[in-house]
Amino acid sequence: MGLLQRHCTHRGTSLEFGLISERGIRCCYHGWVFDVDGRILETPGEPASSTLRDRLCQGAYPTHELAGLVFAYMGPPDRRPAFPLYDTFDLPGFTLEPAGKFMLPCNWLQIKDNSMDPVHTSFLHAISSGYQFTEAFGALAELDWEDTPYGMIYIATRRIGDLVWVRVCDFMAPNVHQFTREIEEASREKIASRPVIIRWAVPIDDTHTWNMELAQVDPAWGLTPAEIARPGFGQSNDRPYEERQAHPADYDAQSGQRAIAIHALEHLASTDRGVLMLRKIVRDGIRAVAAGRDPRSCCASHGRRSPPIRRTRC
Repeated sequence: MGLLQRHCTHRGTSLEFGLISERGIRCCYHGWVFDVDGRILETPGEPASSTLRDRLCQGAYPTHELAGLVFAYMGPPDRRPAFPLYDTFDLPGFTLEPAGKFMLPCNWLQIKDNSMDPVHTSFLHAISSGYQFTEAFGALAELDWEDTPYGMIYIATRRIGDLVWVRVCDFMAPNVHQFTREIEEASREKIASRPVIIRWAVPIDDTHTWNMELAQVDPAWGLTPAEIARPGFGQSNDRPYEERQAHPADYDAQSGQRAIAIHALEHLASTDRGVLMLRKIVRDGIRAVAAGRDPRSCCASHGRRSPPIRRTRC
């Protein structure tokens, strides 16, 4: 399996209309055949003496498949890191399944900003819009953030009656985060649950982003593939505008920051420390790549499993 540059190196026709062959893909326009590594296998109509197939190649990128998602590496071939294997890819009693895929009309970074902004859960998902998950989210949390070898985490601690609920979520640089189930009543003492949703923000362009998810699913839940693939409440524009205006959720808050959030117009507060830390991680990674170094997440992965999430009691 491989990923090829979209436009044919011959005359620029999109290979999305190509014909899948035994080896690679055949361009619909003039029949040139490209292998998964970009080599040209056939140039129909050219004389036998033609050297085009030896002198040219199609842009190609190596891929890795995991649980129904295909990942592409687009960096220098000699700097390709091992595919990161997070410990949450393999949870006893759960199966890893492809889950939600939904598009937001905004820049990818403001979507990731949201992942390290735990205070928004109390307002956007509870106080402002009505309880979208559980009433426990309406309690304002004590907040903390910590760096990790692969990114950062937030720690949101809420007092619910006589109990203390601790929720921990991860950000893995540059565009991944994972979180536990939102249905938590915090009504009894128990061991904290592991993250069950892993989400990638994949830029389409500067102002459009795909969110792609894998989910850990308990077979006992009896969910169908269609139910697993359905985006969570408020993650997409699947509700009428009037309903979204009355009960806004993540889609509305994130895309409502403009197609590209203007940081110079913000007035950040103490609860935005996690957002500042996330942006610094991304900025440092960009500078590292520009200087020929590996960004943080590449140095941390190399095929090793990520450190386990601490277990807490609520």
